[in-house]
Amino acid sequence: MEDLKKKTVAILATNGFEESELKEPKKALEEAGANVHIVSLEKGEIKGWTNGNWSSETYQVDKTVDEVTHSDYNALMLPGGVINPDLLRKNEKAIGFVKSFFENKKPVGAICHAPWLLAEADVLQGRKVTSYDSIKTDIKNAGAHWVDQEVVVDEGLVTSRNPNDLPAFNSKLVEEVYEGKHEMQTA
Repeated sequence: MEDLKKKTVAILATNGFEESELKEPKKALEEAGANVHIVSLEKGEIKGWTNGNWSSETYQVDKTVDEVTHSDYNALMLPGGVINPDLLRKNEKAIGFVKSFFENKKPVGAICHAPWLLAEADVLQGRKVTSYDSIKTDIKNAGAHWVDQEVVVDEGLVTSRNPNDLPAFNSKLVEEVYEGKHEMQTA
């Protein structure tokens, strides 16, 4: 297991995230030694989506997008779900936060519908990525080379298709966070 001590990772999420896509990467990063913060639009708690319904669990927000910048973190992780990225992509501060990780060459992980945020941040031009198949056209229209693979790594950007890909996604995410900045990770 990679040693991520002294690394801090932001998970940007709001209500409607796919629960496994927040819970499992967070656990993998923490088990590797990283300090992980849930960053959201508002203080309090957020609720995920699981098996087609709202989860009974809630997740404590550590910081709001108003309280943080990329310089507080070594990497960014974006869980999917349909509602979560759709709400986040309408928030200018959230999109600016996402874009700032690319501008500063930091690792970013995005799974399922989360690449919608990458399209909104205009960071996909020429990048090789995957996503949930229903947003494939959106991702291609944002300039990405979309492929149907379990996990895709492109210069510090880790993407996967759905919760079934979480074991491979988590492994590559931890690896990329460990490696740190990637010179070709650009906005």
